[in-house]
Amino acid sequence: MLGETDNRRRNLLKLAAISLVGLTAPSAQGIYQAQRETIQRPETPEQALDLLVKGNQRYVAHKLISFEEDLNILKAATEEHQEPFAAVLSCADSRVPVELVFDQSIGHVFVVRVAGNVATPDTIASLEYGAAVLGTKAILVLGHTNCGAVKATMAAKAVPGQISTLYQYIHPAITGANGDLTTASRQNANLQASVLRETSPVLAELVKQKKLAVKAAIYDIGNGKVTML
Repeated sequence: MLGETDNRRRNLLKLAAISLVGLTAPSAQGIYQAQRETIQRPETPEQALDLLVKGNQRYVAHKLISFEEDLNILKAATEEHQEPFAAVLSCADSRVPVELVFDQSIGHVFVVRVAGNVATPDTIASLEYGAAVLGTKAILVLGHTNCGAVKATMAAKAVPGQISTLYQYIHPAITGANGDLTTASRQNANLQASVLRETSPVLAELVKQKKLAVKAAIYDIGNGKVTML
């Protein structure tokens, strides 16, 4: 009898403790609102690019901080809207995990991926949305070493399905590369950045107003370093 009374008492104490935690613990949304004032978002294109550079430096040095951020807070902060500070046009290659490469977390980077990181009408439209609607301060076209799409364009061999439709966007970049894949990949990243700046009136106007930077970079899949071009 005494044992049953003790058990009931312990259960009541547990329920009381749980209720107290529920009343006093701040919600993820509340924590985010309290921290929002201390979160410094880049105000200029240069600052946005600098955040990407510093993030890649942490990635190369194995000192990532993005995984330390509370996912509950991040989800609460981005459930209704997003405010990415930069956009990245990246190759679809599985060895180029964009958010990880730049040590960024949920809601920080607007990523558009396609084999060969090419500027097509579809990818341009997505990047225009990122810049004009979401307010990204920078667009980075991220090529990478040992790119299969660039390699296939250089080989010009028959391929199945619609893969060869990518060649037309990459082919101008292989001129002058003298068969060197890394050189061609660097030239391709620069080419696609130029296409974004020159063929999109939306992006061109933002660049003219110095509200947006459009740059190219190359990711070394061997050492993890991103080099701005």
